[in-house]
Amino acid sequence: MRVTPISPERLVELLAGRIDALAGDDRRLRVAVDGAAAARPEALADALVEPLQLLGRPVRRVSAGGFLRPASIRFEYGKQDPDAFHDLWLDQGALLREVLDPLEPGGDGRILPSYWDPVTDRSTRAGYVELPPRGVLLLDGSFLLGRWLPLELTVHLAQSPAALARRTPAEERWTLPAYERYRAETDPVALADLTVRVEDPRHPALVEPV
Repeated sequence: MRVTPISPERLVELLAGRIDALAGDDRRLRVAVDGAAAARPEALADALVEPLQLLGRPVRRVSAGGFLRPASIRFEYGKQDPDAFHDLWLDQGALLREVLDPLEPGGDGRILPSYWDPVTDRSTRAGYVELPPRGVLLLDGSFLLGRWLPLELTVHLAQSPAALARRTPAEERWTLPAYERYRAETDPVALADLTVRVEDPRHPALVEPV
């Protein structure tokens, strides 16, 4: 693997160009930015919105954190169970049904920006919004790879175990075994279309095969 430092600004420019080049027709694109919370995948997804819009691409932002299962399922084995965090928290069915499947060719493009509020443990009651043809869905979250989600481009934000532990707040360190399991079992670096090393999110580096 070759690891090449890149500025955050250049990274966003490169990704926006790569996304824009993916479709030459009216196809809607589904792009995922995957990474641990400490890698801040939401920040990279947010940063891509304006450059894509400037390229004439309508954009919708969705966070996997808005598609969690109810507390009765998430906390069935306790509030700090790493295996449940890895396996059970994400409501993959709702994410497929309400966001990804409507963007398939021939779909109506109507998506739900959020589904479940983990704080109130109730439906967010969000209204449906439309992603027009040639639009781009930017999805961020953790453990998104290896789930057979229909995505046109996947970006994984990789961190070494030491960097992840250093940047994870003390109250969230119970999640570290889940991220290690994801790294070992799913190997997101191998699955992602593009991997970015973010030992320090302010100083990213592209990871490319030699």
